[in-house]
Amino acid sequence: MFTVTGTGLTAVRYFANGHKAGRFNVDVFDKAMMERDRRLTGDLRGQSSDPIAPAAFATNSVWYADVPRHN
Repeated sequence: MFTVTGTGLTAVRYFANGHKAGRFNVDVFDKAMMERDRRLTGDLRGQSSDPIAPAAFATNSVWYADVPRHN
């Protein structure tokens, strides 16, 4: 029973990660790049080979709550 459960969890994790192995020891930089990849491709593990970002990426920012302050 443990073998079936372990294999099932491994399969679910594999398919949830875009058919790639899971990531371990993810630091802040890796998380930022994963978020960038998600905004570019729509998938957390996806990567784009285009040298220029799509036009929608200009307004698709994580800094939506940041308001510039003028002194």
